[in-house]
Amino acid sequence: MNDKRLFWVFILFAFFTGNRIYGQENHSFLVTGFLEYMNTTWAPKETTRWTNLSGIYNRINLQWYPVKNLKIAAGIRNHFNFGPMMADFYPFYTDNLLNDYGWLDMTFRLASDTSFLFYTNIDRLYLKWSLKKLEITVGRQRINWGQNLVWNPNDIFNTYNYFDFDYVERPGSDAIRFQYYTGELSSLQIAAKLNNKQQLTAALMYKFNVHNYDLQFLGGVMEKDLVMGMGWAGQIKAAGFTGELSYFRNLDRFSDTTGQWIASIGANYTCNNQIYLHGSFLFNSAGTTGPAGTNTFFFTGNMNPKNLTRSKFDLFGEVAYPITPLIKADISSIYNPFDHSAFAGPSLDFSLTENLQLFTMAQLFFGKDKTEFGNYGQMYYLRLKWSF
Repeated sequence: MNDKRLFWVFILFAFFTGNRIYGQENHSFLVTGFLEYMNTTWAPKETTRWTNLSGIYNRINLQWYPVKNLKIAAGIRNHFNFGPMMADFYPFYTDNLLNDYGWLDMTFRLASDTSFLFYTNIDRLYLKWSLKKLEITVGRQRINWGQNLVWNPNDIFNTYNYFDFDYVERPGSDAIRFQYYTGELSSLQIAAKLNNKQQLTAALMYKFNVHNYDLQFLGGVMEKDLVMGMGWAGQIKAAGFTGELSYFRNLDRFSDTTGQWIASIGANYTCNNQIYLHGSFLFNSAGTTGPAGTNTFFFTGNMNPKNLTRSKFDLFGEVAYPITPLIKADISSIYNPFDHSAFAGPSLDFSLTENLQLFTMAQLFFGKDKTEFGNYGQMYYLRLKWSF
């Protein structure tokens, strides 16, 4: 048996063994996760031929507390994707799914052909020591420095793609992090990571509270750039108010560049009738005021705060409403005011039982050729998810 198949057997053994231990309510070892099926139907803009992708996705979260102040955690994502869309974009789509941007390559191809891919990705694997006011975390972990709900210019370690709605846990980084709590509402964090190109991202962030506002200031390096930033989260009366600002400047060409500013501000409010309203805007000083499209899929590539958008501005809006306690309707949108392209994302979320969910969504893209959202067409999703 080769190493990859042996690894898969080990994961299955940990899953079944862990479930048994968890059932006995032994809280020194916990297992959670989910199993889902999702169907994706894509209607490209330039053709009348629709294509389809099916996916079976299992996630296993393992947490072990061998002693009082030590936590060992792992998160494993097991994917089986199949259908015409895999074949239509082979090998580009397969290669993109297998890309691991961490220092360690922890994405394993288990089986594949032109029309299917079965693979495993470990996106969490870390040790965390808690020593009074100090926490030390080593390994693949999520370092979340963002404050906004859509775009996060401060999230220099784990920038996520808003359109990747099915990956709610977000990617991890191969990093070491020190967090020292200087008070009840203040802390100092120092973190460093390496990516698959051996590039270093390292920064310090100080977070504190003033007049019920959480403020944060950060500085460091992100790969080839010097980075400085700040963010906040608070309220204006009953509305949530958040913002982030970051400045990047290339260290190799420090004297002949002006740097790049990325800023995002958001607000959200829940009305008395439970209607949820959310708005945000994104500013990119290096962005274009012309067509902001690319020749690649919007979900490909290693994202960072500098490439959240190619436009100078983007605007976001969202309205959500619980039709019943078990059914939630939501529609979000993004608009580029320069090239006049737009995205709309209506969805319905049904809670069928305590741990069974049915979710349906569309991602609709509108605009002329070569605009930011004009070349993708329309995508439709249906997902059935069981959590354990």
